[in-house]
Amino acid sequence: MAQNLTIVLVEKTGTLKTTSVKDYKEEDLFKKCGFKKADGFEKQTEWTTKIDGKRYIIALFAKKDGRANTENKYDFPPPVDNDLYFGSCALVARLAEGSDDAPAYVSLTLELWEKIYEKLFGGFENLDATCAEDEEEEDELESIPIEKKTKQGYLKDGFVVDSDDDDNDDDDDSSDSSDDSDDSDDDEDDSASQNGGDETPLELEDIGSELSSEEYDYDDDDKK
Repeated sequence: MAQNLTIVLVEKTGTLKTTSVKDYKEEDLFKKCGFKKADGFEKQTEWTTKIDGKRYIIALFAKKDGRANTENKYDFPPPVDNDLYFGSCALVARLAEGSDDAPAYVSLTLELWEKIYEKLFGGFENLDATCAEDEEEEDELESIPIEKKTKQGYLKDGFVVDSDDDDNDDDDDSSDSSDDSDDSDDDEDDSASQNGGDETPLELEDIGSELSSEEYDYDDDDKK
């Protein structure tokens, strides 16, 4: 039996609005979405969910073929969240207790669809409630003794240290560098002492000149 009921229209821009249908007939639903012909306009999927003690079945009617730039921008719930539709779409509700021969159609309001939509997506996180929980959460560092925390309030765990500790490490590195420099100077002094201290090294040119100036006399007997 035909009846009057409210359905939800999903415009191609993604905007939702309700419209009243007099003497509802599924075969005439395409007209409510602004199509001149019913070609390709058909049921795409159904969602079943329980809200406020009632089990609803929501049917989606839409076209999967259309002209470019007429794609529907609304994010539909799974399993059609990745499907592409064109033009306006229609959402029609009925109760699960009805039969295929006598479906129990009910009016679908925007408020009811929002509840169903949220449930179909698994629920959305309430940011206000989450923020309140974070504020009430106990700070673990408050129970840590002061001597085990840095000046900034962080826990000393081997990775986080006081800035004073870093400065001490820098001083130690500087001291080590100075010690290395002193060791280098000591090595140079040892090398100098092994070479005779401040004495002037003996030059080979002087040795050669002395040898060249010596003269050897040969006796006559030796010449014979």
